[in-house]
Order: sequence, then structure tokens, then C-alpha cells
Amino acid sequence: MSCQDTHQHHTFTLPVRVYIEDTDAGGIVYYVNYLKFMERARSEWLRERGFTQASLLAEQIQLVVYRLDCHYARPARLDDALAVTASVVAQSRCRMTFAQEVWHDDTQLCCANVEIACLDARRMRPRAWPEALAGIAQAT
Repeated sequence: MSCQDTHQHHTFTLPVRVYIEDTDAGGIVYYVNYLKFMERARSEWLRERGFTQASLLAEQIQLVVYRLDCHYARPARLDDALAVTASVVAQSRCRMTFAQEVWHDDTQLCCANVEIACLDARRMRPRAWPEALAGIAQAT
């Protein structure tokens, strides 16, 4: 798996500290927690653009992970200060693909391509992005 190149795109970065609850008995970040860190980065990316998950749900819009491709390269450890990135690299009428990375200092620990689908929350069917998010991939 090769992750998307994010150099041509606006990259949002969220600082994350590794706490004891993020780790296994050996002090290594449990693999699923990287996905949680990435979810937080996408949520904060949305917030930076004036949206929250709650405001979208109030408009009957739900965002769900449609597809995920993840590569774990190196472990993060207890107390590490991480940088979790999110960049939109592709977008269609109802889907958006994020290239995401988790870094510790200058070392990439994990990367993923995460495809998000925009759904009508009542019908659980695809719907177009809200106008303010339509075409965001071309604008970044």
C-alpha cells in the first residue's frame, strides 16, 4: 500500500499526545487508536471549515468511512507527541478521500487513505456534499 502524496494539497495537522489508555501492556499504541487519532483530525479539519459533526447531524447529514487503506510502519509509544495530518486528495459528488499520516518528530509512523461518504441520515443513502464542502478538493 502506498499512501497518497499530500505535498500538492493543504494539510491540516492536529497535535496528539499518547496517553496510557492509547497503549497496550507494552506501552505501544494499540493499532486501532491510530484510526481514532485520524478521525479526530478529520473532525477538526471540518471544524476549521465551520462544521461540527453535531451541526451536520442537525441537517440530517452523516459522514461515514466508506473505505480505508492503512499502513503501519513504526510504533508510537507512551507520552510521544504526535502530529496527525489530514489532506483532501479527491472528491466526488458524495465522497471525499483524505490522505492521512501520523508522525513522531520526523518519522512517519502510519499513513492511510480514508474515503468518506456523505449520507442522508434519515434514509442512510448517499447525498451530495453541503455547498460549503462541495469542490473542496479542487480548492485545496
